Amino acid sequence: MPLPLLPRIDRTYVHANESGALQPIRTERALIRDEDFDFTVRWVSSLALKDAGRVSAALRRDPDHNPFLPPEEDLNVGPVGKHHLAVLNKYPVIERHLLIVTQAFESQTTPLSLADFVALARVTTELGGLGFYNGGTEAGASQRHKHLQWIPGTTPASSNFDRITARLPVVGRGEAIFDAKLPWRHRFVRLRPAPPGSDSAALNGAALHQAFHAACAALGLAADRDPMPPYNMLTGGGWLVVVPRSREQHEGISVNALGFAGSLFVRRPEQIDVVRRIGPLHLLTSVGFPA
Repeated sequence: MPLPLLPRIDRTYVHANESGALQPIRTERALIRDEDFDFTVRWVSSLALKDAGRVSAALRRDPDHNPFLPPEEDLNVGPVGKHHLAVLNKYPVIERHLLIVTQAFESQTTPLSLADFVALARVTTELGGLGFYNGGTEAGASQRHKHLQWIPGTTPASSNFDRITARLPVVGRGEAIFDAKLPWRHRFVRLRPAPPGSDSAALNGAALHQAFHAACAALGLAADRDPMPPYNMLTGGGWLVVVPRSREQHEGISVNALGFAGSLFVRRPEQIDVVRRIGPLHLLTSVGFPA
């Protein structure tokens, strides 16, 4: 029987740190409040300017290089189901940032499948936390090979997402709704939890898959279209949300799925003033579509 996931992640994390395969990006952060919402903005620490090179490497888009086929040995946590591997992010801003990659090549713009959601659910059912997906370059994806992502529940992004979903009305499970205070197009769907004693990960994965289709349908997106138009997906705390994207950045500030969980990253500290001037809510609306 394989080890539970958390010890496997921790063992791989320690080894990758010692071998140098893991190259974390040390950051500082500021809090910005916009209306009723809190945002965390991170930037490369002034005490670790060498990490700026790691940022460039992490964001570099090289169509001729696939870091997941095969993944770097020291970063490979191991199988998650039959069709996916769990791999540590080589350049993490957040500790234990996990990538859930398809073992065979699939494009990041192909539709998310039931198998993709079951693999993600094998992580979230055991560990909680926040799962997310950047559907294409315009949605913040830096690699073409399909990969979902996961971060622990102790992170500001996960906590912010929980605060956002806590504001939502109590609705039936599977129903697609929107928050009128969020100025960009989106749909949330409340998830159906697996009953006790069942294959929880498989059932939770099926619930995620159904919720994704419900959110896409409410937004007028075909969830099985190949290629999919750009979008972000996030899930945690019993909810899933889909956000259609219009572009990857606004005024030089790039945004991925975590932006819609209140977590932004800028390359240079002076860009924080740009975020403050624009306002995080306007920034997110500018890279999505107005509600």
